[in-house]
Amino acid sequence: MGLPPTFLYVSALAIGLCLGSFLNVVITRLPVMLMRQWRNEALEALEQPIEPAPRFNLAYPPSMCPSCEHAIAWHDNLPLVGWLKRRGRCAHCRTRISPQYPVVELMGGVLAVAILALHGPSMASLFIYAACLTLLALTVIDLRTYLLPDILTLPLLWAGLLYQLLFQPVMLPSAVWGAIAGYLVLWSFYWLFKLVTGKEGMGFGDFKLLAALGAWLGWSMLPLLLVVSAGIGAICGLAAQALSPRLRGQPLPFGPFLALAGWAGLLMGDELMALYLTLIY
Repeated sequence: MGLPPTFLYVSALAIGLCLGSFLNVVITRLPVMLMRQWRNEALEALEQPIEPAPRFNLAYPPSMCPSCEHAIAWHDNLPLVGWLKRRGRCAHCRTRISPQYPVVELMGGVLAVAILALHGPSMASLFIYAACLTLLALTVIDLRTYLLPDILTLPLLWAGLLYQLLFQPVMLPSAVWGAIAGYLVLWSFYWLFKLVTGKEGMGFGDFKLLAALGAWLGWSMLPLLLVVSAGIGAICGLAAQALSPRLRGQPLPFGPFLALAGWAGLLMGDELMALYLTLIY
């Protein structure tokens, strides 16, 4: 592009921090918007009156403290800077603000720099970055609410197929089969687990997320994705129960571990596959 590398990396970091800040809005507001929509649909189906609610979407109301709902000044809303300046507290009520906000912002910047370093400045890199941000949003939403909204997983799937069509058309058949196999593998596991135990081992959103990753990475990456996500999930689950006995018997969302494996595949898929094949053969 004819621009100094330092300028590109600094720009990528700054833009990534800003997008991470917007991602926090999506993470905190999208589940509320969906819950309101589902409630209204249920009331409509039951032919019950629907009471009008205040306007609430990704753009309105403006950023405010989750505790006291006091508006956040623009200089306190700067990615990372605002949180650090106020030492993680609201400027008005002094209530602690979740570290989720700076962590997601920082992840947005780190992912931008990592993709730029690994894939270079290109349109394909923008697609990959958008996929990584979507996985980040799904991770935090799943941790907070045990939801993997279709409004994020399904566009992620179609974007993966479009990515293959535009940039790697030879991979398109593998991506289609990856989407099909990704869904069917976890769907089959769900029903097998339910027949044996009578319990639901995972949600339908997990099927769709693995289908989306199959579209992005192809069917041949699915075994590696499952091994990595299941392995990390098992380690984290055992560690969490050992550190906090009250978590024993509590459900553990699988989406974050699928997303973590997906990030690894998107950032360094070829290297991971080579290592995986070396270990099993």
